[in-house]
Amino acid sequence: MDQRCFVEKWTLINTGPQTQTLAIGGTQLIQEEAGWHGQYHRKIVSDAKPVVSIKPGEKYNFGIYFTARQNDEPEPGRSLSEIEKGRDLFLDSVSNNLVLKSPDLTINTLFSFSKIRAAESIFRSKLGLVHSPGGGNYYVGIWANDQAEYSGPFFSYLGYQKGMQAAMNTYRIFQDSIPSNGRKMWASFELDVTFPFGAHDRGDAAMIAYGATHFLLASGDRDRAEELWPLIDWCLEYSRKRVTADGIVASESDELEGRFPTGSANLSTSSLYYGALIQAGRLAKAMGKPRSMVSDYEARAQRLSEAIEKYFGAKMDGLDTYRYYKENTTLRSWICLPLAVGINQRKNGTLDALFGKLWSTNGVLTELKENDSAAPVFWDRGTLYAFRGAFKAGAADRALERLRAYSKTRLTGFRVPYVVEAWPENGMAQLSAESALYCRIFTEGLLGLEPTGFNTFLLRPNLPSEWSHLELNNMMAFNTSIDIRLKREKDKVQVTVLKNGKIVADRLIKNGTEIPVSVK
Repeated sequence: MDQRCFVEKWTLINTGPQTQTLAIGGTQLIQEEAGWHGQYHRKIVSDAKPVVSIKPGEKYNFGIYFTARQNDEPEPGRSLSEIEKGRDLFLDSVSNNLVLKSPDLTINTLFSFSKIRAAESIFRSKLGLVHSPGGGNYYVGIWANDQAEYSGPFFSYLGYQKGMQAAMNTYRIFQDSIPSNGRKMWASFELDVTFPFGAHDRGDAAMIAYGATHFLLASGDRDRAEELWPLIDWCLEYSRKRVTADGIVASESDELEGRFPTGSANLSTSSLYYGALIQAGRLAKAMGKPRSMVSDYEARAQRLSEAIEKYFGAKMDGLDTYRYYKENTTLRSWICLPLAVGINQRKNGTLDALFGKLWSTNGVLTELKENDSAAPVFWDRGTLYAFRGAFKAGAADRALERLRAYSKTRLTGFRVPYVVEAWPENGMAQLSAESALYCRIFTEGLLGLEPTGFNTFLLRPNLPSEWSHLELNNMMAFNTSIDIRLKREKDKVQVTVLKNGKIVADRLIKNGTEIPVSVK
């Protein structure tokens, strides 16, 4: 957990009736290379004995260590028991918080695994702990989408303190790098978060504002909000200046960075800016900002919602949904984003597109093309946002059917046991922040949780008709421990919310009814 060392633990078990004597070959590989920070030293070595005898029913453990160091650093320690103990302590700290209990074992298990994958990709950089995409090639770097938008808000519910530190450092790094003269925000910081990167405006300001406002509200910390308010203010103002005569937000690209066309203004950037305005209004109110500021954010969000409908709303492939940009003629996965931020005018057609024409065995395809001989492309983040938006919009039964199939594929299929980045690009790498998006299907989607203050939130639960219950226990948000329990009572749902074991809300409602909750 705290050294440049990856470990494989091997266990040999004698299941036979006689003692077995085994010879274990020497395992050692040494590599030297000149790198970014000087000389790199890599070593693979085992602590196995050359010859071992194992009695019937007994076992022998040994480790294989993949170590690295740079320049004159000492070699990492190689104690299998100590390394395993550190990993177990981490697993305990993650597993005991934000515990999902649903009737579906596969979904429960993938949720549990997703917490681990989302929380483990944290590294110490020159600027402190940072969460990184991972996946085999993206380390000690931060992105406006994966870290600021996806994983940052997730950590405000998990209660993993290193994750909270990493999220704050992400937002601090972006804040410390606010550009001058109206230039765009950098999309990422690579190479020990010292190298800013990103040639085009991907809507990064909207991504950062959308993630940071959620993180600050749910973490329930006024001091953090005061510290990061300049970043939020700048991001919202930058986006406001990019609003076109049509009322939507211009950006040169989106987070897929030109892999698919986006025109001069895309649905993603405008949707995220809308969500950021809604949350910024709530955050400003919680911070005691002038009422005129709150009203301004609310009015801008309303105008933007109307502009999104007018500019992007269209009949696509026979469905009343959205075109992704002005010249767009194909269905795209990111048409799910209005649902994720609470814009539901075209809910039915959009769901028909996402869970019908765009659906595949690997979730929602990024784009639907007719007579295209190339392999279909999918990015899991589009599917994960689609699930969140569908549950949030009240389509629980339809979303559950697809979620069950998708979760089984990801947990037990051919690339397991986590959600992935994309195919064919990067070979379905299991980036860390995508796992955070899987968990957020349940907090913001199925439970419809929306933070409204430092200790208040809305719930709009949508329990699938097949499920008799659902629990999300020990959610470490709003500076306390919260349990949320849903139980079906005939055609209604009993919703119980507990703060540190004491009931603070207990309502019998119809599915989709909004409940305000205070945990003061």
